[in-house]
Amino acid sequence: MSADLNHGPRAALGIDLGGTKIEALLLSETGTERWRQRVATPAGDYAETLRAIAALVERARSEAGGALGIGVGTPGSLAADGRIKNANSVCLNGQPLQRDLQALLGQPVRIANDANCLALSEATDGAGAGADVVFAVILGTGVGAGIAVRGRVLAGPNGLAGEWGHNPLPWAVAGDDPLLDCYCGQRGCNETLLSGPALAHDHVRHGGAELGAEAIAAAAVAGDAACAATLQRHAHRLARALAAVVNLLDPDVIVLAGGVSRIGSTYQQVPRLWSRWVFSGGHREPVRTRLVPSRHGDASGVRGAAWLGRDAPATSAGTGAGSCG
Repeated sequence: MSADLNHGPRAALGIDLGGTKIEALLLSETGTERWRQRVATPAGDYAETLRAIAALVERARSEAGGALGIGVGTPGSLAADGRIKNANSVCLNGQPLQRDLQALLGQPVRIANDANCLALSEATDGAGAGADVVFAVILGTGVGAGIAVRGRVLAGPNGLAGEWGHNPLPWAVAGDDPLLDCYCGQRGCNETLLSGPALAHDHVRHGGAELGAEAIAAAAVAGDAACAATLQRHAHRLARALAAVVNLLDPDVIVLAGGVSRIGSTYQQVPRLWSRWVFSGGHREPVRTRLVPSRHGDASGVRGAAWLGRDAPATSAGTGAGSCG
């Protein structure tokens, strides 16, 4: 699904449908935040998830006091038949989420992959604003990415543009980069070595304690040599994975979001490493792609969903809801 970054002057609601929480954000006509709320995602329950979203929409309509467009960021993507595929929130897979929400809410709803929403947010008014090509990466519980080119978010005919997490880690080193099973059915995917849980598991594999990614980063700063070595292995893998993106897409900016993106040393280490694999044809010139953290942090996905909602036809707050089916 493509979306223009030039939006009409109208209030818009973004819904970020995550595995553990659903976040709603209402942006004003000028793009300022008017209202925000989070609720827990009903675990494994599709019907309750629909009802939770509908309740948030009704509160947003009350806050808006008028017409608003609605955009939803979701794990996975829309298949050709309109059903969700490839979502790690498995209760969504095979469900006609867009159709059901439109029936329940009584108005059009725009849906995009959550990484595409991140790309839209950061290319609109975030760390990639004004850049021709933005590659936006989620490094969290999973790994994904979205691509914005000259003001449009790309999806592709299969809805797979930016599915970088399910490509194999490039230039893998035998014995150093294990070929781990991925939930997608393949082995050695970027997600299995670059996500937050992957970083934590790698630390344990090398004899470290069971710590989360941010705890490992904090211990490394405090002088823990084992944690510093874990971060170095992760930076080396991330540099190779992003060098392949530079070789293929040559983005102006690579924006990182998600829990692992908060490891500050990443932004110095990775650019120092990636030139080894970026194709240069023998010319030793610096890689001009910038690696930066997302400007809007954890809010970027829901902001992108709201920007997406600007392109959705709006109805007034009094529109009745139809049956979920």
